Amino acid sequence: MLLPWNTYFIQLFFPDLCHLCERRKPLRGHGLCGHCLARLPYTHYHLWVDNPFVERFWGRIPLYAGAACYFFRKGGLARHLIHRLKYEGKKELGIWVGRQYGRQLMENELFAGADCIVPVPLHKKKELRRGFNQSACFAEGLAESMNVPCLTRVLQRKVYTDSQTRKTQIERLRNVEHVFAVRQKSSLEGRHVLLVDDVLTTGATLEACALALLKVPGVRISMATMAIAE
Repeated sequence: MLLPWNTYFIQLFFPDLCHLCERRKPLRGHGLCGHCLARLPYTHYHLWVDNPFVERFWGRIPLYAGAACYFFRKGGLARHLIHRLKYEGKKELGIWVGRQYGRQLMENELFAGADCIVPVPLHKKKELRRGFNQSACFAEGLAESMNVPCLTRVLQRKVYTDSQTRKTQIERLRNVEHVFAVRQKSSLEGRHVLLVDDVLTTGATLEACALALLKVPGVRISMATMAIAE
């Protein structure tokens, strides 16, 4: 079937390229080329219960299940992917990772039992400046492939906080303590919530969000991130 002339024109000057390297054509059904897909450092943490992701929260919160898709390493491809998402506005990367990882999480009955997905929120000022919430992009893809609702408004960041990048674990926890609040609590009562973020480092932000969510009667918390820092 012939394509419209304007489609050929667009493909000539703006070819369909890998969202990550922007040099090669992506594989069918993927936003990434085969070269980039083969180099992504998958953790496979979703395949066992007591994995290093879950261990970071032992003694801190009652975590039902937890996993990260990739290892986050200095100079690594996952770090480059998340940098492109957060700072270059490549929202389609976050959605794509969510779709792919959601299918993997459904292989584990613990994650398959999630009732809803809640992304870690940005403060309104930061979201306005960036134009989007990278965790919400990831959550959108997860919700699509896991066939559960994505609730982007039930968790609120009340206080604008400094960047966590250069802070220690104690400083990170103090920086986000009492920052988050739950709205529409009745919509979460008795539900299994999958809380999601872009990268797990110390876990301070996720812990603060979880503590706010656990104030809702009957809530169970699982977590998933795009990557985990080693």
